[in-house]
Amino acid sequence: MPSVLDTLAAHSDNPSAFLALNSGNSYFHDDRFEGACAYRTSGRYVLQFGGPFTAPEHRARLLDAFTAHAGRRVVAVQLQRADAELYAAHGFTVNQIGASYAVDLSRFSLRGSRFVRLRNKISRARRAGLEVVEAAPGDDGADLERIDRSWLREKGRHVKELRFLVGERDGSLQKHRRLFVGRVEGEAVGYINYSPVYGSRPGWLHDLSRRRPDAPPGVMEALNATVMERLTADGAGWLHFGFTPFTGLDPGHELPGASRLFGRFARLLAEKGDAVYPAASQLEYKQKWAPHAVLPEYIAFRGRPRPGAVWQLLRATNAL
Repeated sequence: MPSVLDTLAAHSDNPSAFLALNSGNSYFHDDRFEGACAYRTSGRYVLQFGGPFTAPEHRARLLDAFTAHAGRRVVAVQLQRADAELYAAHGFTVNQIGASYAVDLSRFSLRGSRFVRLRNKISRARRAGLEVVEAAPGDDGADLERIDRSWLREKGRHVKELRFLVGERDGSLQKHRRLFVGRVEGEAVGYINYSPVYGSRPGWLHDLSRRRPDAPPGVMEALNATVMERLTADGAGWLHFGFTPFTGLDPGHELPGASRLFGRFARLLAEKGDAVYPAASQLEYKQKWAPHAVLPEYIAFRGRPRPGAVWQLLRATNAL
């Protein structure tokens, strides 16, 4: 049977699909056909990531087999629109939970008045001496760990590193990612890790990013702009900025049968939920790049949404 990575490369159309390979996930397979469902358990709930990864003609049967295996308490998160429709047709309650953002590199340029402020930030960081280097797996480990520690301290003593729905930069899979480090006078001041994206908008996912609190202004923007130039030169099609929960919510994106109660809950978190997830600051950064595609993403509950299911999802992501 092909590896889960091979399955994602062949069949996924989810820009965050590579995150299905995060440590801590388990995988369900059905011997009748190639495919996988990524999931983890939290309390009494089974939290599935990204829908069934398999050929289109097998998706419904793989979902049926997985739900029969997992039982009643299944919550699927970060579903694309086609996934959402499939789950709704199979009796799940499906709601929009956020959106993901992507730039078509073939059409992207920093020229024009809309990017004046962004160009100024990038220029400021470059004048401060920023150099961008692509690191090989295993390089800069101690420097990056120091950045992680200082980044976390700045967030406050109660803040924990998020997991499950965000990427990683360690382990054997790092050879498939691309890690770029920003240095000023030889000192690492920030980094961005990019994961591969397959499917109809292939390219890279701007995934895990960190900066030192004392880094010059504009470091992350300049780092990403430099990487965008390199990815374009390499022939990459899209740069995805990934999923941001509680953003891009639109009643027009909801499917028939969506939970009104969960919809109100999601809108409440969109307005006042920064203590749970810093959606506003993430959205501001992503919108700086004028994304060409804004894709709604969904959450699906087997049966009706339950507070315990939402609680376990927040626990699994380390948001609580």
